[in-house]
Amino acid sequence: MKTLPAIVLIAACAINTGASGQNSTETQPACPAVAEISPQHLYGSWRAELDGQPEGATLLLEKHSELAGSVSGRVTRASVSAQLAGDVDAGEFTLEESIDGEHISATWLGSVVASSCGQEIRGRWGQAASAHNTPFVLRKLPGW
Repeated sequence: MKTLPAIVLIAACAINTGASGQNSTETQPACPAVAEISPQHLYGSWRAELDGQPEGATLLLEKHSELAGSVSGRVTRASVSAQLAGDVDAGEFTLEESIDGEHISATWLGSVVASSCGQEIRGRWGQAASAHNTPFVLRKLPGW
């Protein structure tokens, strides 16, 4: 009978996997305090919602290649893409946007939301050529 060895082999593999289910005693890491949020927490893709702009924007933030403790990346909204550079310090978020790579075309100034584990930032976005600022919400996308 060939099925008995197969059953024994399957059972042995299941026992040796060390897999654990929902009843695991491992604890999830605690959320960092707002003051502990570092540029590394910003790495990844973010979705931006801006008041009055139904299409929103997508941001990709990565380690800045030249400035330690900073981030750089790109923002894309509709068909426009711009470069980004900024940082976070004690929960205060600053990001500069540049369409031409030389001049600041807009700024993102905000604060990490305390209850978000570093996954949400709220603040104001403003174009350099305008005194008008638009409220924004950034939410980190899954997978980072």
